[in-house]
Amino acid sequence: MTHEKTRCPWAENDERMSKYHDEVWGKPEHDDQKLFAKLCLDLMQAGLTWRTILYKQENFEKAFNNFHIETVADYDEAKFNELMQDAGIVRNQLKIRAIINNANRALEVQKEFGSFDAYLWSFTKGEVIKNHWQTINEIPATSPLSDAISKDLKKRGFRFVGSTIIYAFLQAVGVVNDHLTNCFCYQ
Repeated sequence: MTHEKTRCPWAENDERMSKYHDEVWGKPEHDDQKLFAKLCLDLMQAGLTWRTILYKQENFEKAFNNFHIETVADYDEAKFNELMQDAGIVRNQLKIRAIINNANRALEVQKEFGSFDAYLWSFTKGEVIKNHWQTINEIPATSPLSDAISKDLKKRGFRFVGSTIIYAFLQAVGVVNDHLTNCFCYQ
């Protein structure tokens, strides 16, 4: 008799989505490089499905030097043009320029707060916001927290950081735990 894990419905029936759900989504992240990478991937998702981005993740990491903040901040027009020719990623000039811009803004945040991690988690005083959703339909697209962080990031010059993108980012990096109450990852 095999015992199947119950997971959030969006992650069922797809091995890569299940692995992402089980090992990454909703797990508190504190590494600046990983936080920046997640922000970039969620920015790239705007208007697309997460599955599309997840299946291109390795391409994004290769194209964007593993989202190394200092490296991306130094990208010039030649690198931008190279990225625009890379069929393995989403070739949206506004999104690519936003990632380069946001790397520079992330460096400013690191200088002011000591780390991007310290900045991000300051909004919750280091605490995970644990929701108690029973169905996927209960999960909101935004929250007062994502509204506040989005507003602050925009004030700091970040781009493509609307509240919906930021809410998805907060879920991805575990600031918000939106695993359903019957999911094995709900703790």
